[in-house]
Amino acid sequence: MLGFKNEKLAGMAAMLTGVAAFAFMDAGLKLLTAHYSSAQVAALRGLSALPVVFAWAMYSGGVRQLVQVRWPLHLVRGVLAVFMMITFAYGLKSLSLAKAYSIFFVAPLLIALLSVVLLGERVSRVQWSAIAVGFVGVLIVLKPETTGFGWSGTLALLGTAVGYAVSSVLVKILGRTDSTPAMMFWMTGLLAIGATLVALPHWTPIQSAHYPILAGVAATGAIGQWGITVAFKHAPAASVAPLDYTGLAWVIVIDLSVWSAVPSLRTLLGAALIIACGLFLLNFEARRSATPAV
Repeated sequence: MLGFKNEKLAGMAAMLTGVAAFAFMDAGLKLLTAHYSSAQVAALRGLSALPVVFAWAMYSGGVRQLVQVRWPLHLVRGVLAVFMMITFAYGLKSLSLAKAYSIFFVAPLLIALLSVVLLGERVSRVQWSAIAVGFVGVLIVLKPETTGFGWSGTLALLGTAVGYAVSSVLVKILGRTDSTPAMMFWMTGLLAIGATLVALPHWTPIQSAHYPILAGVAATGAIGQWGITVAFKHAPAASVAPLDYTGLAWVIVIDLSVWSAVPSLRTLLGAALIIACGLFLLNFEARRSATPAV
């Protein structure tokens, strides 16, 4: 898979690809939040990506794989998807991408904790240390304080992080029986249906100038969802979750390019620590995978 002989490394490479794609998708969503409600932005995210995901599912295995699935778990992921996208879009209204990602980055720690409790995965001391150091980097960027921070957006993004952690663990469970295309299709489809129902009472007509943004959201969203799904299906959650941190590097560049938002020195220092944590973990996994068992 992905040119890697080792399945774990392939999952980690997929995670890096998915995180980069989601950074660009989130930039598109932030542009849309200035014109539409949070629920409608979530609905547009699902509706725009659904044709792409459906076409890929048909090409990759056909209808049968979409029907023979574990429906209850897919429904739970669908509800979580609606919740996550609405809260995330709401948070983007008041926060920069870099700030939003900094808050969201409590998710890898939550995923590691849930993987131990729900999946029985063994997390090494080195992995725990990497996660902890990355979280320290998040706190440096976050600079917790009580003034001028936008706490409603902060709480919304914390809710997003919790939903994402639970959904990611469910991917590990569903991956034992259901295909990657099926997981992608039903999460996207249920997001499109659920968020549209929530948004319909206050739906605003789509401006023609925003169709290119929606096309970009569709493409990057599909690639991102593929990467995340493959990652959590083929690699231990504690190995791939910290790679979420690399998204911060992408959004800092996007913030600067699109909104001329210059990150502070504190943000850059925290980001450097977060990225170093992710790269260290990737190198650790590569060396451990290359070491023959005795």
